Amino acid sequence: MKIGALARKTGTTAETIRYYERTGLLEEPPRTAGNYRDYGPTELARLRFIRRARDLGFTMAEVRQLLSLSDDPSQSCEAVDSIASLHLREVDRKLGDLRKLRTELRHMVDDCQHGAVGECRIIEVLSG
Repeated sequence: MKIGALARKTGTTAETIRYYERTGLLEEPPRTAGNYRDYGPTELARLRFIRRARDLGFTMAEVRQLLSLSDDPSQSCEAVDSIASLHLREVDRKLGDLRKLRTELRHMVDDCQHGAVGECRIIEVLSG
């Protein structure tokens, strides 16, 4: 399949696919007689893996590690577990930060008296 079809099937753009090829996450596929990239089921599966991992917030470095590990299915999944566990801790940290942010924003909004901007509590807090 051509790059546009692969992009549609995976919810990416052709430029993203080319970027993944340039960075080595995807191997460049063979070319057709007309010099178009000719993607098959292997590239489709790998790109779906990349997209799902990115959707879950894994960094490009983590995706690269996970792909490398998945290329050798006979090995222990201990390293995969480690990567996922570290990522989970980072997600938990970010959730804590977001809860604190929500609380602060809630206080700012609740303190608003809906008066003039010159007396606005939100502007005052943001101004430091």
